[in-house]
Amino acid sequence: MRIGSYELTLKKRETLAGWQAAVISTLAVVFALLLFSLVFVQAEANPLEAYKEIFDYAFFNPFGLPLTINRFIFLLLCACAFIIPIRAGLWNIGMTGQLYAGALSAFAVLFAFGVKGAKSAEYPGELIIPLMVVASMLGAVVVGTIAGYLKGKYNVNEIVVTMMLNFIMFWLVSFMIKDGGPFMNPGGRGESFELAKSLYAPLYKDVPFTVVLALGFALLLYWVFAKTKLGYQIRAYGQNPTAAEYAGISGVKISVLVFVLGAALAGLAGYHYFAAVPGVYKIARSYNFQGDLAFYGIICGLISQGNPIAAIPVALLFGGLTNGGRFVQGKLKLGFGIDYALLGVLMITLVAFQFFYRYQVVLVNTRKETPDE
Repeated sequence: MRIGSYELTLKKRETLAGWQAAVISTLAVVFALLLFSLVFVQAEANPLEAYKEIFDYAFFNPFGLPLTINRFIFLLLCACAFIIPIRAGLWNIGMTGQLYAGALSAFAVLFAFGVKGAKSAEYPGELIIPLMVVASMLGAVVVGTIAGYLKGKYNVNEIVVTMMLNFIMFWLVSFMIKDGGPFMNPGGRGESFELAKSLYAPLYKDVPFTVVLALGFALLLYWVFAKTKLGYQIRAYGQNPTAAEYAGISGVKISVLVFVLGAALAGLAGYHYFAAVPGVYKIARSYNFQGDLAFYGIICGLISQGNPIAAIPVALLFGGLTNGGRFVQGKLKLGFGIDYALLGVLMITLVAFQFFYRYQVVLVNTRKETPDE
């Protein structure tokens, strides 16, 4: 494209600094919000008022902020569960099944201790809560190991396997909490029994302790990928599996390992949502919604370019918009699905702007200089 004696051209980037990626992502968010303003205008709502309500409720309202943080914890854990395998070139589409396995394992601990609906009963929380956390991670690891082993040993497509495991775990949850299943609510409702109050996850200002685990694991993963031999092996295998195996890196070991680690974090997400979020404390009838929500973790992982630190602000933004969008939908009497539409536009725009991670627009002077006489 010419502008006078200048021409706009695309140039492939050799490197991309962290601040440059942040600027591109920020511009993508601004562009997405401007683009979605057309939807608000079409719905006869003031875009500025709508966005003000969304962000005020999501990040500044005393009721909305805890909801945003809880959603952020869930999304960050799911994003990290996706990031670990994707750094090895493998796609973990099974966070849904893994978090279901984690939730069932956590509630199995309660079942073993006889916790079945007696909300006022006293139980040793200092013992049972850590067991629930560990069990949720181990239960998910069993499911993740299946996909990792089949991929590493027999090169079975991990996307197909993890999707099949998602459906298996979905129906297992349904069996366990409905129609007389062992975890069914004593009141006969199609949901699990509730936690006793003595087993509620510890809170600080309405925020569960799992926020520390989510942030801690994100930081730990960044360090592992950047500074350790294991992180180098995972990255090397992801860039060229054949060369990595020739150099002595076991494909079976890496495949199983990344799915084990990813599944453990997905299982922790299952514990968080069904056993640590205030107001839930059970595997509710809408458990399929949380399973679908786990796929947003994939989007967060892709947008953050596999960087666990970059996934933190992305997950926080998505967590805020899911809650703020639902709130403004009711307050301004907008059509159903505005929150999903907003997230969809944001995701598409963020993915599209990743083009500028690889290329930059430069202005070249095409006028030829004449030598001095």
